[in-house]
Formats: sequence, C-alpha cells, structure tokens
Amino acid sequence: MASSHIILPKEEEEEVKLEGDHDSPAERPFQALAGEGAPGAGSKTALPFSATCVRISRDSYPNLRALRNASAASIHDDDAAFVKLDEGDYGYVLDDVQHFSDYIPDLPTFPNPLQDHPAYSTVKQYFVNADDTVPEKVVIQKNSQRGVHFRRAGPRQRVYFDSEEVKACIVTCGGLCPGLNTVIRELVCGLSHMYNVSEIFGIQNGYKGFYSSNYLPMTPKSVNDIHKRGGTVLGTSRGGHDTKKIVDNIQDRGINQVYIIGGDGTQKGAYEIFKEIRRRGLKVAVAGIPKTIDNDIAVIDKSFGFDTAVEEAQRAINAAHVEASSAENGIGLVKLMGRYSGFIAMYATLASRDVDCCLIPESPFYLEGPGGLLEYIDRRLKENNHMVIVVAEGAGQDLIAQSIPAADQQDASGNKLLLDVGLWLTHKIKDYCKSKKMEMTIKYIDPTYMIRAIPSNASDNVYCTLLAHSAIHGAMAGYSFTVGMVNGRHAYIPFHRVTSTRNKVRITDRMWARLLSSTNQPSFLSQKDIDEAREADKAANNKEKEDKKKQSASVFANGEK
Repeated sequence: MASSHIILPKEEEEEVKLEGDHDSPAERPFQALAGEGAPGAGSKTALPFSATCVRISRDSYPNLRALRNASAASIHDDDAAFVKLDEGDYGYVLDDVQHFSDYIPDLPTFPNPLQDHPAYSTVKQYFVNADDTVPEKVVIQKNSQRGVHFRRAGPRQRVYFDSEEVKACIVTCGGLCPGLNTVIRELVCGLSHMYNVSEIFGIQNGYKGFYSSNYLPMTPKSVNDIHKRGGTVLGTSRGGHDTKKIVDNIQDRGINQVYIIGGDGTQKGAYEIFKEIRRRGLKVAVAGIPKTIDNDIAVIDKSFGFDTAVEEAQRAINAAHVEASSAENGIGLVKLMGRYSGFIAMYATLASRDVDCCLIPESPFYLEGPGGLLEYIDRRLKENNHMVIVVAEGAGQDLIAQSIPAADQQDASGNKLLLDVGLWLTHKIKDYCKSKKMEMTIKYIDPTYMIRAIPSNASDNVYCTLLAHSAIHGAMAGYSFTVGMVNGRHAYIPFHRVTSTRNKVRITDRMWARLLSSTNQPSFLSQKDIDEAREADKAANNKEKEDKKKQSASVFANGEK
C-alpha cells in the first residue's frame, strides 16, 4: 500500500492519481518496513502515517480549495495542477512540494553517499524519516485541528541523482543582502564534500545570465574565502526573467539542479522555471533559497541576513543618539530598509532602547493635530532635550504623495519606487520648529545601502549554512521547493506559499505593544484603525475554522448524492 499524494486536478480531470512514497521504492510493502528490526515483527504493527492518508477524489476538489484558503494561499487556476495536499487524521494537511515522481515515472534511485561519509557515519538517525513534517502553527488550543504541515528538510536515504551525473548551477537575483556569499560558498562546498559533485557553475548577473553570459565554474577552492566579503561574487540584477530562454539554456547545457537565491519576485521566477521544466518533462530539480533583508517572505521564521541587518542598524542608531544628545533640542533621524514590512526598524528599535519613535509601513501616522507626530516631537524635546526617530523606508508614503505629487514608477523587479520619507520628515520637522520659533538641530542618517552590503555575522553564517545544506538534500532527493525555517525546523515549502503574500508586522501583536512600551510613543492610530486591525486579524484567524466547517458540510453533501 502506498501513501496517497493528492495532486489537485484541473476541472476537466476525473480523478486523482495515487503515487508512491518519494523516499523509498513505491513497490516496497509497509509490512516489510514494519518488520525490519522491529520487536514483535510477527504481530500486527502500526503503519507509517503516510499509509493512513485519505484518498481525495474530484468530488472533494472544492474542499481542497477551502483548505488552500485556510492556509492563506492565493492559488490561481493555472497553479492548481502544481498544488499537492495530503490529508490525514484529526485535521492534518500536508502542503507538499513537487517531486520527480509526479511527472516522470519509474526513475531509478541511488543510496545516499552520506551513509558512507566519515563525517556523518556516526550520526544517529541522520536521515530524515519519510513521514516527518513540520507544523505551520505550533500554538494551538486543546480541541484544535492538527492543521497545515510542510515536508521536513534534510537528507533522504535514497536519492534520485548519481553524483557523477549532477550538473548544478547557482544564481543570485535582486538586491544585495548579508549572507549571499555564504550561501553560495556552502552550496558549492556542500555539493562537493557531501555528495561528491564535481560540476558546479555560477550564473552571473541574475536571471539574464542564463542566456547572456558564460557559466562560471566553481570549486570549493574558488569560494573558500568569499563568505568574508559582502555582496555576491556572481553579481546580481533585477528583471531579465525570460522563462523560455532560461529553460532552453538549462536544457541545452544539461543542467539538472538549479539553486536560485532571491526574494519573493525571484521565487516567483523560480516557480515559473519549474513549471516550464515540468511541462517539458525534464529531470531538473529547482531549489529556491529566499533572500530579503526586509524579512517579508511569508511562512518562514526569518530570512538570512536579517540578524546582521538589525545588528548593523544599531551602529546608525547609536550615532544618531550621540548626535542628538550632544546638541540642544537635537534630533537624530535614521531611515532603515523596509519597503512593505517594518521588521528591521522594529527589532532595531527594541534592541537599541535609545529610540523615542519608530515609524513603519504597517502602522499609519499623521503629523499635525492632537496626538500627531509633530506634537509628540515637541513634547519629547521639552522633556529630554533630544530624541531619536527611526523610520522604515516604506512608512508614510501616502502622506508624502499628498504633498509631493509623483507618478507611480517601478524598478525592474516591479517594486514601486519610494519617495525619501527621511528627507521629507526632516523638512517637515524643520518647518514645524521654525513656526514654533524653537531652536533645533536635526541629523538625518541613511545607512540602508551600507547595511545590505556588509558580510553576514556569525548567527547568519550558521543559518546560511543550514539553508544551503537543506536545499542540497532536497534537490538530491528529487524535490523542487523553497527552503526555509518554520517554527525552528527547516522545511520544504511549495513555491506558491512564499509568493502569494508578504510577511508583515502585526500592529495588534504583543511585539508591537512591547515597542510602544519601550519608546513611549503614541500609537498614532484612531480607535477606528485599531478596531479594523483587530477585525482583520480575527478574520484571518477564524477563516480556517470557517472553511473547515464548510468542508465538512460539503463532504457530507457529496456523500448524500
């Protein structure tokens, strides 16, 4: 009996195909698995969880769609064929990733070279169990359903590549971020040292490098010291994504493992590359490693480089505090990165404890009037004689647009070009103090490009290593995915889950309350804003329960027909 891997069908398809377990030969019976070395092998033993998964037919397709909604994934119709959901007991749902066996039948497997590796041979239970999964949510109530899970990352006992046939390539896209070179280094060294791969190439200058430049051969020796430098040795760019040209080049050069490092836009590109690879029936694994200094990638705990960015932001905040406290009515204004999400600003403020006001995109603010920012600045200067303000680059864009008309423009990645909120605030504060005939000195510090260009710190170096190794293990096992840490465990996440939405600061969460308590700043929110935010959070939290009720009713209705 094989596990039931549910692949969401297109509307015209009549049934869902059952497929074998990805981590062991499909024909191997579970009785044999249970009997090997198990006490009481002759008696009845519990089957692996995958054996208890429920087969879901086309009649249940609307229910699976409800499950997708419950997990906050926005799936387009053309993505339905690439979504896999396994359902088990007590509301368990595995949001699975794509695998070679989904579209290429009867592929041979090979013993994992790690079982003979001297560094790993003594590790107890080094290989990941086929049924290991990671829950998306770990805080639940007594009667809660088990909820959505992701496939656990790590080495499998059987792999789908012979080491000698692997031809891997690595590409970096989008903006810079601390840790890029560390990920590149660990991908090269991990492939070479763990799996004895000899053909590894770097794609230069982002996606366009697939079809516009020569591939750069990479060896452990050539990347030995690159983790000590910022930036990326491969170069990077925005845009340049041409799916057909890229896959044509991958096919022509015989590449069978593609490692793509970049943000949500880059991961969308990786998803399109995989879909084209699958349409052509190519044996090519696509592994995405999410990168964003803003920490706005959905599902994962954090992105690499974030800890380094927060640490480096402290230097700018400390400098602003020194400048402000050394002058009469001194103000230090620091702009940090955060186009849509204010995580860097929030965590840097909490870590510093010298900040008097933190402004982020998720929390609207206003300038004039009672309870406004300018009134708070006036009061703070009278109390302390100085103050420090931290603002994320995406904050206050609606206010700037009202005073500085500008046409909406986008960069090559499709991101909206932002107006300089730091410079705008500086002028507004100066005008306000001038109108009040108040002597004031303001120092504006913009360290954004300095922060993203530095090497990663020790914590991020370790994280980058684990991400790279998890990506390698998954690709060797035949999966295509985005890798990330979910609730402290590394997992393989479907592309659509990390590209369908952004991770944002929840202003109704206790972390934001801690910040307000630390800075003593007003929330700048009206009661209406607070009520709307709470209702939005409540709606998101209750959606899963509502959809599960609808699912149960639909299952019953289908059963009556």
